[in-house]
Amino acid sequence: MSIEYLGLSSINGPLIVLEGVQDAFYDEIVEFVVDGTERKIGRIVEIYEDKAVIQVFEGSENMSLKNTHTKLTGHPMEIALSPPDILGRTFNGIGQPIDDLGPLVSTLKRDVNGLPLNPVRREYPRNYIRTGISAIDGLTTLIRGQKLPIFSGNGLPHDQLAAQIVKQASLGSDSDEKFAIVFAAMGVKHDVADFFRNTFEESGVADHVAMFLNLANDPVVERLITPKVALTAAEYLAFEQNMHILVILTDMTSFAEAMREVSSSKGEIPSRKGFPGYLYSELATIYERAGIVQGVNGSVTQLPILTMPNDDITHPIPDLTGYITEGQIVLDRPLHGQSIYPPINILPSLSRLMKDGIGEGFTREDHQDLANQLFSAYAKVGDARNLASVIGEDELSPLDKKYLEFGIDFEQHYIGQGG
Repeated sequence: MSIEYLGLSSINGPLIVLEGVQDAFYDEIVEFVVDGTERKIGRIVEIYEDKAVIQVFEGSENMSLKNTHTKLTGHPMEIALSPPDILGRTFNGIGQPIDDLGPLVSTLKRDVNGLPLNPVRREYPRNYIRTGISAIDGLTTLIRGQKLPIFSGNGLPHDQLAAQIVKQASLGSDSDEKFAIVFAAMGVKHDVADFFRNTFEESGVADHVAMFLNLANDPVVERLITPKVALTAAEYLAFEQNMHILVILTDMTSFAEAMREVSSSKGEIPSRKGFPGYLYSELATIYERAGIVQGVNGSVTQLPILTMPNDDITHPIPDLTGYITEGQIVLDRPLHGQSIYPPINILPSLSRLMKDGIGEGFTREDHQDLANQLFSAYAKVGDARNLASVIGEDELSPLDKKYLEFGIDFEQHYIGQGG
């Protein structure tokens, strides 16, 4: 039997302090009834003796110290799951349906915090996922079970790239295994959310996509839960329904900035650039929920997207992400300025697991040799361009002029795929 508490001790933005609490635990979900009608939920983020600090997902507007009834649920944040029903649906940031298809009826629920994968039961990723993007498939191949982030910047077309990958991604033409996509957007504007919705519907892929949308005007606290909710759905489809799931998370910078905002309101001591010291462990908690489990014919592959503030790849968010993930795909502003789409700069881009998806039965035998040749030639393009900027193009050797021609063709016809 749960105890109901009347009144609150203090309110500070999305954080509420409740005193006299018994048998509460960290991450427990709390239900509030405001003025006898309005219902809100929150989760316990700190406990001191008989005091609990609670984050309110919908924000603490309309709540006062006296008119609020609080009830501890006795369980952490959970979402309802049903395999035929979650694909083709659109949910908010905490897993509640926001399309017009009605509530999700299911008795099956899962803790959004998930369970760590036993390292001994992890299987080494080998096969690949075809994205239909030449620069990714050819030079930074995405392997099933991998986590491969896209480093972008403000104003670069990462939204279009994410939508295109959702439309085109497949396990290859010769695979009859089940494939689906879990798409989570954090802090996106309404027009961007509509762009994703419309693109998926018009291209006919919406029926195998589960969308989780946290909009820019949604509560900041909800943003911290959205990737966990999406990954819980992905793990269920992969490890219990034997499907290969590609998870696209955009934008991890919004997630990290939400964490900084909440940390600041809790009065915690900031670390680099004002982010909390546990930013690394929080990112790792999300990114490490990818992989393959032995004996299960399913996988969770992650393609997180993050916008680098001021295009700074040494900023804490891309910096820490690079430590955890197996490579990165870097979008380039100069290429974007030349109207090359997608503007992927292949030289700083890397897929550390690509070598394991090459060979008979995977991509093709000559894949690595071809990729090495392209990397080598394009690196020399940069040298030739630097030299031309000093002595002029006419003074270059015939070989350097050939590299300049190759660079233009490579960017226009291999990296570039039209608008």
